[in-house]
Amino acid sequence: MRERSRPRGRREAGGGGGTGGAEASPRGERRGDLAEGGSHGPAMEEGAADLRQRKKQNCSESDKMAPEQRNKENSKLGRSPKYMLIQRFAKLFFGCLAAVTSGMMYAVYLSTYHERKFWFSSRQELEREITFQGDSAIYYSFYKELLKAPSFERGVYELTHNNKTVSLKTINAVQQMTLYPELIASVLYQASGSEEVIEPVYFYIGIVFGLQGIYVTALFVTSWVMSGTWLAGMLTVAWFIINRTDTTRIDYSIPSRENWALPYFACQVAALTGYLKKNLNCSAEFCYLLVNASTYTFMMMWEYSHYLLFVQAISLFLLDSFALAQTEKVHEVYKIYLFSLFLGYLLQFENSALLVSPLLSFVAALMLSKCLQMNMKKGTFMSRLLKVMYIYLVLTVAVTLNFLLKMFVPHKENEHLLKFIEVKLGLNTTKNFTMNWLLCQESLQAPSQDFFLRLTQSSLLPFYILVLIICLFSVTQVIFRRICGEPLKEAVKLEDGRIGERPEIVYHVIHTILLGCLAMCLEGMKYLWTPYVCMLAAFGVCSPELWMTLFKWLRLKAVHPILLALILSMAVPTIIGFSLWKEFFPRIMTELTELQEFYDPDTVELMTWIKRQAPVAAVFAGSPQLMGVIKLCTGWMVSSLPLYNDDDLLKRNENIYQIYSKRSAEDIYKILTSYKANFLVIEDSICNEVGPVRGCRVKDLLDIANGHVYMRESPVTSRQSQVVCEEDDNYAYSKYGRFCHEIKMNYSPYVNYFTRVYWNRSYFVYRINTVISFQS
Repeated sequence: MRERSRPRGRREAGGGGGTGGAEASPRGERRGDLAEGGSHGPAMEEGAADLRQRKKQNCSESDKMAPEQRNKENSKLGRSPKYMLIQRFAKLFFGCLAAVTSGMMYAVYLSTYHERKFWFSSRQELEREITFQGDSAIYYSFYKELLKAPSFERGVYELTHNNKTVSLKTINAVQQMTLYPELIASVLYQASGSEEVIEPVYFYIGIVFGLQGIYVTALFVTSWVMSGTWLAGMLTVAWFIINRTDTTRIDYSIPSRENWALPYFACQVAALTGYLKKNLNCSAEFCYLLVNASTYTFMMMWEYSHYLLFVQAISLFLLDSFALAQTEKVHEVYKIYLFSLFLGYLLQFENSALLVSPLLSFVAALMLSKCLQMNMKKGTFMSRLLKVMYIYLVLTVAVTLNFLLKMFVPHKENEHLLKFIEVKLGLNTTKNFTMNWLLCQESLQAPSQDFFLRLTQSSLLPFYILVLIICLFSVTQVIFRRICGEPLKEAVKLEDGRIGERPEIVYHVIHTILLGCLAMCLEGMKYLWTPYVCMLAAFGVCSPELWMTLFKWLRLKAVHPILLALILSMAVPTIIGFSLWKEFFPRIMTELTELQEFYDPDTVELMTWIKRQAPVAAVFAGSPQLMGVIKLCTGWMVSSLPLYNDDDLLKRNENIYQIYSKRSAEDIYKILTSYKANFLVIEDSICNEVGPVRGCRVKDLLDIANGHVYMRESPVTSRQSQVVCEEDDNYAYSKYGRFCHEIKMNYSPYVNYFTRVYWNRSYFVYRINTVISFQS
């Protein structure tokens, strides 16, 4: 009895000291009863321990304190439970108000900047539509067709059986061009009764600008949830707007699919951050539902969304493989992926690209290995050895499953993407015009030094690197502890200095590293990476836990580390904010007050001539970018479109681009008549192009593809090695001159096949003769 009474005495003494005195008597009585229970004492102690453990998981520490003790502490601090509730509500209210206000102000900023740049309100409808270039013009043209249809059902049917856009081709435009944003916009415009209130173009761009405001709000909330202060959200928004050139493409292409889709992905990331967070159990269900809705919506808005979700799935897989998150939560996200893929496959007209996507194969492999993963987390050396084999097993099954799906599922989508990756990585070479033209696009090149310079001037890149290094080292320490068998703490406190044990932080670290690797290869990927760089950097400088983690490593003794971490988490973002305000706010205000001029009179004249002089049944041929504008502004049928996800359209584009090559008049005539073209439009800017990089001009790539010029080096491997010969070099061999030059001379045989009917400084329009005259 002495041995039993000693620990009981220690417990009672511990319970009576400090703030735990209120619990001393009931705990002492309970444990005394257990001690007197004879042989049933150990079993009852285990039951009581299990009960306390369940309460510990479901309740916070404040809930476990006795009411008398909690009231006593609050009275000592001069605070009541009602005061604490009001304080939390005020913090939440003002944080939400700041997030919503930031999003609304950014949307207003975009609208004002767009008005100043294009003088939109003072333009005619034709001049407004010319501001939509390339694929943006095609997307908006289908939005116009939906509004002109007698009913929404009829409009959808005409889009799914469209034979009035591309000659000799019936396409399902909704599936092939992912027109779900236009469907939603047209429904909202008609259902809201906005026909008499606002013009269709203002309604359309207003929705896009509103989504960008949601984008910024989601980044704000993500940084707020991670750091615990909405000051991080304000800093995120500031960095996002200052680096707008590298965070969004909204300036250049309003209707592009990513401008519609990425706001939903940002919402998904914000919800996923809250879902992975340990101490948000009461909000986990709401976050789970938001992840569901945003993931599916994101997949419906962008044809390449499943690739970005694949990168996210890899991040979650690594997070779970090192046992840094709850396996159940991670697998619930996998189920969301499967559900979204299945629903997307059905509603996207049985889109086979989703069946052969790497996301489906990877998630299916993970689900098949779920039982093995659960059985391995035992903490033994053999389980840790099997974990490495588990990772190898998942990757092997995923690759094998994807290979089998591609064998049995008929698909043609995205084959050019694989060829592009092969050439980009130097695994293959090609003379194909389309492939080399894509590789020459600036968005598919490696990022320039100006990109890093801009991020450094705004102080974003240095702070991001600092935060990433601290988080990465902390995560590495946690992984090493997990390998050694040390369990994670259930609740990480500020004084612990272990920011790497928070699963949402680990996820974002892995995610930004993967996106950063892609951005280092392709400059166009910076629009996916840079917004999360803003978010992670702002979270880090505003997080006391990150500073505490750093001070734990430095072992500060002169100053109390917790106090210093709290001071720096407020002082550093405040200093950054004031410096950004002083340097960049005047520039932003100058952008909004300075009137810019965008006017293209030659294109306006061309569109006006087509609408007045060309027959309604005419088919126009020319560069795909110009054909998109002609389709939007006039409604006439064209022979090609600026789309790169269809093999037939890619082949059409390459054939029609031959008007800028060294081919005979007869060859060009046969190509154009094979697509039933009636009019040919030649752009002087392409024919006489003087590009900054030799070898990436359209006419250079055509000469390489046609074998009319020898390549000294590979034309697309790098910016420095894009070298081809000039037209007067001895390497060039073609008995024909460049077609776009020769046709302007008005001599036989060109005048036999083509008759010039209109021209201005930028465009030359030729009617393709149906009856060929061989008179000289």
